[in-house]
Amino acid sequence: MNLANLFKIALRAIWSNKFRSFLSMLGIIIGVAAVIIMMSIGQGSKESVRANISKMGTNLITVRPGSEMRGGVRRDPSEMQTLKIDDYEKINAQKSYISKVSPEVNSSGQAVNGAKNTTSSMYGESTDYLDIKQWVVQDGECFTDEDVKHSAKVCLIGKTVVTELFGENVDPIGKTIRFKSIPFRVIGVLKSKGYNSWGMDQDNIIIAPYTTVMKRVLAQTYLNNINCSALTEEMTQNAIDELTQILRTNHKIPAEGIDDFRIHSQEEMMSTMSSTMDTITIILVVAAAFSLLVAGIGIMNIMLVSVTERTKEIGLRMSVGATGMDISNQFLLESILISITGGVLGLIVGFLGTKICAAFNLPTSIPLWSILVSFAVCTLIGIIFGYFPAKKAADLDPIEAIRYE
Repeated sequence: MNLANLFKIALRAIWSNKFRSFLSMLGIIIGVAAVIIMMSIGQGSKESVRANISKMGTNLITVRPGSEMRGGVRRDPSEMQTLKIDDYEKINAQKSYISKVSPEVNSSGQAVNGAKNTTSSMYGESTDYLDIKQWVVQDGECFTDEDVKHSAKVCLIGKTVVTELFGENVDPIGKTIRFKSIPFRVIGVLKSKGYNSWGMDQDNIIIAPYTTVMKRVLAQTYLNNINCSALTEEMTQNAIDELTQILRTNHKIPAEGIDDFRIHSQEEMMSTMSSTMDTITIILVVAAAFSLLVAGIGIMNIMLVSVTERTKEIGLRMSVGATGMDISNQFLLESILISITGGVLGLIVGFLGTKICAAFNLPTSIPLWSILVSFAVCTLIGIIFGYFPAKKAADLDPIEAIRYE
């Protein structure tokens, strides 16, 4: 019997039991939709995290004080003072794989303008910081190297600080705010970045010359961090090796000595976050895939019932010349059609589900390969769980099948 006839017979059998066939498909529909939605959320979250990390700075490399371990005990970097201005100057003078460098000191406290105040963070940086962290001055201008040299009391502020201290639609350029009782003249407003993946408001920020913050706000001589940017992503590891060599030499650390600094790159952060999101996605998909397994068992159960109900039909067909292979292929094709149709409907439901998730501001992105995998899995389920009922039908004795009541 040719494939076209088998296909017609299979369609006729499915159509004659529409409700039962739909119930068989329902498990596949729910399973595929769940897998698509879970994969979409996982992929979307991964892309969202990578995009937010990228906003923190392209090719970012951060040098922090202190070693990972000291005497078997992990120490708090804020208690260490191993990074100095001299380290920044040496890096700036000797760099070859690094494009920009900015020393960093920071402090949290109240920013005040008249009767209005807000809690914010002040970052003391060099003029390279905005390029490293991809900040854009939307209004006004950035401070200059002369401002850094003379510890000028000027600053850039984020949109949240503008709203909290000045209100909506107010130009703060030229006005003075106070941070820890020190007056700062606002010379620029930063373009909004919004919230990052960890729910932190990136616009609640004040940036001033690092010399000003060190001398006038914190009265300290050491740095909290040194921020750098590699020339390209491919050169990140070269830049890390270069930084390590410069700092070890400047700190006079012997060959066998432990570094008194730590270096982290944006690439490491992205790799860690991507690995974490991949693991979470796999867990979600595996959980959703169990419903496909249950759906496959449901299809096998329905097909076994169908074989039992159609025993006399099978006997009649075999008595007029149909072979066991024809009978087996017929039931196997029915199983595959039910599974694939359920898969197509599941993809439609899954697509609609991702749109609903997106409407609730959940990051979603349907990878193309997930659609291909869903079709492959549906076909495989149809073959695997349709094989046993098909084999049972093919093994029936024609005479006994005709006599079956």
